Amino acid sequence: MKILLVEDDRMLAKELARALREENFAVDIAETGEDGQHLGETESYDAAVLDLGLPKVPGVEVLQRWRKQQRHFPVLILTARDGWTDKVEGFKAGADDYLTKPFRVEELVMRLRALVRRAAGHAASRISCGPLTFEAPTGQFELNGLPLKLTALEWRVLECLIMRKESVVERGLMSEKVYEGDVGTDSNSIEVIVARLRRKIGKTMIETERGRGYKLTAGQ
Repeated sequence: MKILLVEDDRMLAKELARALREENFAVDIAETGEDGQHLGETESYDAAVLDLGLPKVPGVEVLQRWRKQQRHFPVLILTARDGWTDKVEGFKAGADDYLTKPFRVEELVMRLRALVRRAAGHAASRISCGPLTFEAPTGQFELNGLPLKLTALEWRVLECLIMRKESVVERGLMSEKVYEGDVGTDSNSIEVIVARLRRKIGKTMIETERGRGYKLTAGQ
């Protein structure tokens, strides 16, 4: 799951990015409205966290430009203003949810996961594929009812697959969702990560579609 964080408060952005990465999110940070707008229009994200009080280009204007460019990823707005009119302005611009500062990071994580899950078309918070289940609110994977231990990159790949279960996920899209900045090294390539996942959940659950990508199935 890859998140765009647009926040001009450098210390807050650093704290939020650290907390999100601890929850296995990949995070790109933009400190200005201009940079946030550019990234949102040119990169692939599962969701964005957007501060409204940005200098030069306000968050509402950034959001309006994204929507005009048909960028429909979920957006959670952050605001230090608790007035209803500010929230209405954000929703009219195309926001999906909001948090008023100060807030708990745990709540931010839960709301982001809910937004991404709904955007992927999953109404229920528990997503299953054969013996594999994903508790979306907590980010916990289970195999046959037992917790599954995963590295951060393994979690991102498996989350990408289960959100699109029984459908082929192209390698390029998966790379965009998994890595921050440059594509991972050979030791952490998509192929290597998929091989590790097969050892953990079973070889038959992840099918290779040659020349395209991978598909998570219920297995044999």
